[in-house]
Amino acid sequence: MDTAAGAELASHSDSLAGEVADVALAAAGDGRAFERLYRSHAARVYTLARRMAGSERAEELTQDVFVRAWQKLHTFRGEAAFGTWLYRLALNVILGNRAVRAAERGRFEGDPDAEPVGKQRALELAIDFESAVERLPKGARQVFVLHDVEGFTHREIARMLGITEGTSKAQLHRARMMLRRHLGS
Repeated sequence: MDTAAGAELASHSDSLAGEVADVALAAAGDGRAFERLYRSHAARVYTLARRMAGSERAEELTQDVFVRAWQKLHTFRGEAAFGTWLYRLALNVILGNRAVRAAERGRFEGDPDAEPVGKQRALELAIDFESAVERLPKGARQVFVLHDVEGFTHREIARMLGITEGTSKAQLHRARMMLRRHLGS
């Protein structure tokens, strides 16, 4: 590993250690620690919300995600990175919101063919997604989480994992294709 890559990895490790401390402090009620977590992850959550629900709902959904995160922080066990846990929580909130809105549209439009989806289905979709991610081959899963969940570039991922950028891109493509097949979209 070259010096630059080693320094980048050390810096990433330091930021992860700081994040772990912030999670523990926030779970104990420290608002400043939670604010640091918010600042670190808000852009990624907003981007996910915008992609899944559109620009007009993204800000509100982002706030909903962080309110839920504050309420559920005590359930974070540290088995995955906080960013991964938050991403899963965000998916649940966004999918749940979409299901509720679909049910409302069906009710208000009076369409007999409109089948309200409900929160249970949204939760099932989120669980299916989590399960599909867990079943990915290790390399594809690592690249998918680092790129699509954590927001790292292919260059950063290549340095962290000791692979080429091309391999990172290929693994991401493989992961996305496998997820699409599994989720049927």
